[in-house]
Amino acid sequence: MKNQFFRIVLALIMLTCSIYKAGAQNIQAEAKLQQYTIRIGDQTKLFISVHQPAKAHVNFPKLTDTITGKVVIVKANKPDTAYDKDNHNAFTVTQSYLITSFDAGTYTIPTFSIGSEGGVLKTNELTLQVETVKVDTTKAIYDIKQPMAVVYTFWDWLHDNWYWVAGPLLVIAVVIAIVLYLRKRPKAEPVVRVAKPATPPHAIALNKLKELRDKKLWQQEQVKQYHIELSDIIREYVEQRYEIKTHEKTTDEIFASLKYTDIAGVNKELLRQILVLADLVKFAKEKPLPADNEQSMDNAIAFVSQTQRFYSEENKERGKTDV
Repeated sequence: MKNQFFRIVLALIMLTCSIYKAGAQNIQAEAKLQQYTIRIGDQTKLFISVHQPAKAHVNFPKLTDTITGKVVIVKANKPDTAYDKDNHNAFTVTQSYLITSFDAGTYTIPTFSIGSEGGVLKTNELTLQVETVKVDTTKAIYDIKQPMAVVYTFWDWLHDNWYWVAGPLLVIAVVIAIVLYLRKRPKAEPVVRVAKPATPPHAIALNKLKELRDKKLWQQEQVKQYHIELSDIIREYVEQRYEIKTHEKTTDEIFASLKYTDIAGVNKELLRQILVLADLVKFAKEKPLPADNEQSMDNAIAFVSQTQRFYSEENKERGKTDV
């Protein structure tokens, strides 16, 4: 009995280790350069990418101003996230750096360590070739030519400074024209202007969604443009409706900003389907089915309709919402 108990415990330990090791193997790190050969002073980009499951957490290296030798970092960009088109539960996070060098030579960019739940990941080494500007030493060196004397006439001065003459003449002509117009113009009758009520955000969004559907973009093989415009309409509506910034933000950042709003769970799921599918089409080159394209439009209309503010008749005239 004791031997059987120990065998069971040992099997459980081995199974746990294999599962933990398999999860760690799903995280892959890679480094690459936009250009592997540059001239002195030119710039290129260094990309550090990590392919990971959606629930995994990794720590990118904190790079200083200098990577190695005389290769320096000009700018560190924000990480970019792209979902895996074959596996919606995984995505790739890419951190890019703008680098340069002012000394010719061949520089080896070492591996970078990336911390993960399964241990430390290592990127591959890279080689950057920095070349000098080639100078033809076979040609002779010539003296600098002396300046040539030229005659500067009035017409030359007028050609170079015509705007100083034309400007005052134009101002005088405009003043004369205004004076003549004010003397001869008929007296205008007072015009009563009626202020138009402000159009609420949900009405604007629904009109734009109708116009987008009438364009029939995805039916004309313009699927990416269709989802870009659909995503922009919904982002603009969310920004105006809930007063949060949505442009130049990732989908996860938008949902983090909406965490403490009163959006119902079912409406959040509608919004998530719209934005996530748009991200997959824009960044992962996903090709959704016609039913998915139509579903995104239906979800967008439902989301706007179910989250709109209600207006009283008095507030509609003033362009304000009920509190």
